[in-house]
Amino acid sequence: MSRFPTRYRWIAGGLVTAGVIAYCGWLVYTDAPSYRFLVRLYVDKKFLKETLHRWGILAPVIFMALQALQVIISPIPGEATGFLGGYLFGEWLGLLYSVIGLTVGSVVSFWIGRWLGEHYVRNLVSAEMWNKLGFIVEAEGAILCFIVYLIPGLPKDILCYFFGISPMPLWVFTVVQGLGRIPGTWVLSAQGAHVATGNYLGVILISAVCAAVALPLYYYRLRIVTWLRGRNGGRTGSQPYAEGLDRDRRDL
Repeated sequence: MSRFPTRYRWIAGGLVTAGVIAYCGWLVYTDAPSYRFLVRLYVDKKFLKETLHRWGILAPVIFMALQALQVIISPIPGEATGFLGGYLFGEWLGLLYSVIGLTVGSVVSFWIGRWLGEHYVRNLVSAEMWNKLGFIVEAEGAILCFIVYLIPGLPKDILCYFFGISPMPLWVFTVVQGLGRIPGTWVLSAQGAHVATGNYLGVILISAVCAAVALPLYYYRLRIVTWLRGRNGGRTGSQPYAEGLDRDRRDL
C-alpha cells in the first residue's frame, strides 16, 4: 500500500503549486530585481552571453537549468533558448547542452504528472487540448512518443505531463523524447551558431531545408494526431490503465 494516498499527494502538490505561483506572482507584481534579471536573460541575447561569460565554467550549467525551466514552465518559448544555445556555445555544444537541459526538464514534468495524477494534468490544459491529445495517457508505445516530439507545432513541453500519467516507463520516455527533440533542437542550435559567426548564408540554407521538411509535417500535424489517436482506439479515459499507473506511482 502506498505510504502517501493519492488524495494527500494531490493536496500536497496543490499547496506547493499554489505557493510557487503566489511567490512568482509577487515577484512579477513588485517588479523584483530577480524577476527583471530572469526576463532580461531570456529577451536580451547580448546580456545573456555576457552574463554566461562572467559565470565561466558554470555557464553551461546555468544554460541547461534555463532550458529545463522552459520545459517545466511551458509558456516560456523553447525556440529562443535553443537558438541561444548555438549562439553562445557553438552548434554541437549548444545542441548537447540543450538536449541535456530539455531532457532534465522533461523528466521533471513527467514525474510531476505521474506524482500528482490525471486531475492535476487536466487542470493544466484546455478541454479542447485534452480531447485532442488525451489518448496519450493510455499510450505506451515508443514510436508514438517519438513522432509526437518530432512533429513541429505540437505542445511538446506540456505533453511531458501527459506521458507522466501514461503507462510508459520513465526510462523509455527519457530516451525517446530526447531522440525526438534532437532534429528540431539541432536546427535551432545550428542557426544560432551561424548567426554568431556571421554566416547568414548558412542560416538561410538551414532554414530553407528545415522549412521544406517541417512545413508539411506542421500542416498535417492535426491529421497525424488523428491517425495516431485512431491507432490507439481513440480512447481518452483513464480506467484501462489505472492499475498499472498506480503500481508505477508506488515505486516513485
